[in-house]
Amino acid sequence: MEYNFRQLERKWQDHWVKSGAYKVSNDSSKPKCYVLDMFPYPSGAGLHVGHPLGFIASDIYSRYKRLKGYNVLHPMGYDAFGLPAEQYAIETGQHPAVTTEANIKTFRKQLDNIGFSYDWSREINTSEPAYYKWTQHIFLQLFGSWYNRHAAKAESIETLVRIFETEGNLHQDCPGDRGLRFSADTWNGWTYEEQQQTLMEYRLAYLAYAEVNWCPALGTVLANDEVINGVSERGGHPVIKKKMRQWFLRITEYADRLLEGLESVQFSEAMKDMQRNWIGKSQGAEIKFNVAGSLDNIVVYTTRPDTIFGVDFMVLAPEHELVESITSGEQAKAVSDYREYVQSRSERERMAEVKQITGCFTGAYAVNPFDGRKIPIWISEYVLAGYGTGAIMAVPCGDARDFGFAKHFNIPITNIIGDAFNGEEANATKDAVLQNSDFLNGKPMREAMDLVTEKIEQLGIGRRQINFRMRDAGFSRQRYWGEPFPIVFRNGVPEAMDPADLPLELPHVENYRPGEEGEGPLANVTEWVNLPSEPGTSLRRETNTMPGYAGSSWYFLRYMDPQNTETFCDRKVSDYWGQVDLYIGGTEHAVGHLLYSRLWTKVLFDLGHIGFDEPYRKLVNQGMITGSSRLVYRVRGTNQFVSAGLKDKYETDELHVDVNIVDGVELDTEAFKKWRPDYSNAQFILEDGKYLCGTISEKMSKSKFNTVNPDMLVDKFGADTFRMYEMFLGPVEQSKPWETKGIEGVHRFLKKTWRLFFDENKGLIVKDEAPTAEELKTLHRTIRKIDEDCERLSFNTAVSAFMVCVNELTDQKCSKKAVLEQLLILLTPYAPHMCEELWQAIGNSGSVLDAAFPVFEEKYVVESVKEYPVSVNGKLRTTINIALDAEAAEVEKIALANEVVQKWLEGKQPKKIIFVKGKMINVVI
Repeated sequence: MEYNFRQLERKWQDHWVKSGAYKVSNDSSKPKCYVLDMFPYPSGAGLHVGHPLGFIASDIYSRYKRLKGYNVLHPMGYDAFGLPAEQYAIETGQHPAVTTEANIKTFRKQLDNIGFSYDWSREINTSEPAYYKWTQHIFLQLFGSWYNRHAAKAESIETLVRIFETEGNLHQDCPGDRGLRFSADTWNGWTYEEQQQTLMEYRLAYLAYAEVNWCPALGTVLANDEVINGVSERGGHPVIKKKMRQWFLRITEYADRLLEGLESVQFSEAMKDMQRNWIGKSQGAEIKFNVAGSLDNIVVYTTRPDTIFGVDFMVLAPEHELVESITSGEQAKAVSDYREYVQSRSERERMAEVKQITGCFTGAYAVNPFDGRKIPIWISEYVLAGYGTGAIMAVPCGDARDFGFAKHFNIPITNIIGDAFNGEEANATKDAVLQNSDFLNGKPMREAMDLVTEKIEQLGIGRRQINFRMRDAGFSRQRYWGEPFPIVFRNGVPEAMDPADLPLELPHVENYRPGEEGEGPLANVTEWVNLPSEPGTSLRRETNTMPGYAGSSWYFLRYMDPQNTETFCDRKVSDYWGQVDLYIGGTEHAVGHLLYSRLWTKVLFDLGHIGFDEPYRKLVNQGMITGSSRLVYRVRGTNQFVSAGLKDKYETDELHVDVNIVDGVELDTEAFKKWRPDYSNAQFILEDGKYLCGTISEKMSKSKFNTVNPDMLVDKFGADTFRMYEMFLGPVEQSKPWETKGIEGVHRFLKKTWRLFFDENKGLIVKDEAPTAEELKTLHRTIRKIDEDCERLSFNTAVSAFMVCVNELTDQKCSKKAVLEQLLILLTPYAPHMCEELWQAIGNSGSVLDAAFPVFEEKYVVESVKEYPVSVNGKLRTTINIALDAEAAEVEKIALANEVVQKWLEGKQPKKIIFVKGKMINVVI
């Protein structure tokens, strides 16, 4: 019986579906294990071989834990809202719901083809109303909550109202407006609108005006990481800064808890550092500088208040609210032109290391509160409005960027000796300058900082302050294809919808153009936006939609209880499954999805909906499988293509070619002619009768023609081979290049495994005989290795261990059921189809999926003999295997009886025999 992988894989995939083999219960006496992948966005291109890497790793681990006796939750779904589907709809005229449904079908077919153990009864789709009903519901929890800093947790907004009614905000600093102070009498005297406006400054989900990256061509706001070099990442359209009313999530209130939570989770240190740096906690002081000749003052935040004595100028963000009012008439035109230039720059560009220094003098001066010096006020793009206070005090003797700025614009530097910001001289000067006040008198830095901060507070010009680099998360998108906000504006005041009326479904639209003033496309659906109301009352729906990360911030909870129509997840169910035990996904989500998901989890925990405040116990970031591109070389100006080894003899143009028509590096020239019409008459200059392509490793991309469809490989080699080869490429966490040719070696291994069970002529050859000691040793060494490797996700070394095992069993001519049966269980997570077929073939009932993982027994791998080196007169002559427990007298007899030793004795009697147990034997004659 041959290894007919196509037939048996279809057979078992159908059987597992019909038998509900992967259906998981929420009620089990087994210990739980929750394994999750970052779920995919279902693009029209479908999967290429780089996508399933993490999916296969999580599937192997899930199957392994199931064999170890765990109740394993391993679900899959689709992150289906977002800009790509909407842009595709605009380009093709198809509704996003239609294209998304088609793409999901393609993804599902591809995933099933690889043989994943997903419980598809728990499948979710973030664009389905039954799902986003609960996304809207959770948003209302955020809108209806505030962060009580004294209790360090979120609470219902009603508790804040009761506090305001009795004591105002005397003990509740306002996160949205730190200068806001009011009494209970003031609060009680305000109108409903005034009270709601104040509550908005406290809500965890709130409205505010902010500068955003507005892309007119796409008709939407873009996140900072969606803007590159002043244009949109998608389409390359110009992006400008625009002030718009946006929804935000007050993630900054959770900054400390997000930092603290990193200590309780198993993330890589690199991932933790990415989040710590993004949050960017720092301690320092806010200092107030008066603007000369004005009542205005500029507040700066600094981590080094003692450097105030080295301030030579100030720099404001071009968007700073005071720029227009303080700019002199002489500088008005220059400032206006410069601010227009900055409008086209993304924050990513502005935050990058400055190569070309830009800025503009406002014509205004600030007054140093300590020495009274007037210092010029500039604006520059390297200061951002959203960071700190949007203003800095520039200290050229203490900061390289400030020094470079001053030198570039010839700003006098009064507090540094020499012309360069480097070397011991500059540092010594800096130290002297920063401690040049009477009361510092040469104090160490930390003590100097404390003394200056105390002085600032005494003078009433500032205060100690803890700042965070992270800003509140923008939560509005001017798009159609996203979750509608469950908010109604009553005479302009935002109010929560009645949860009983959810979901608020997207209306059908015929076009996706933005509304007036940059509103989302929903603004054009006037019958949906404008609601019936009483005379004198205006009721309007929100026309923006939620961003893509809304649905992905909590999806791991819905998998636990996907059919529940009463709540997003029953508390008993979430208490059972708890945190995700293993989460696998890419590092690109480090400061987006991961942070927001952690935030939502903490809010839901605070409000009592779940019993844990970190969503993911362990996170593994899979590496990227890069494409191994193939290149052809066209002789310039001709339709001739020259082989790679001969290209230096010609003037050529380098072109990418479809890797699927290349065998290794040898081009299928006939397939190449058929690939594209303009190549149909191609001519080839060959080397050794072949056309050899050039190679380069780069990101898999359709534009590089280096994507490989897993369907093709599964059809040619089988799902089990594909699964094992992806793991064999290298550690899950590392990026590695794809090379299709290597898959053949893994396929040969599986066929070799098959031959341990079946002979082509004799059929099944497995016997019920007792294993030999060597066979048991091979088996138990493999059990130990596979158990250890699976637990630590070292799947590439596990595949190697399987190959060693099968080679040894083949050499031992092992056909013992007691050994081969255990091997099948070990191999099941990696090659489930073949293992299920062979499990049944050797007479087992039930499924191998439910077998018990083999138990390692030390006794079978303990060595009973030792190979001793045997020397004659100190020269190594041979080696002999001797039992480890043999005594000296027995060892001497064995050594002297050896033919090689007898040869070198030449009939003589040895003077003595030196035996060092466990090490060596030396015969002296």
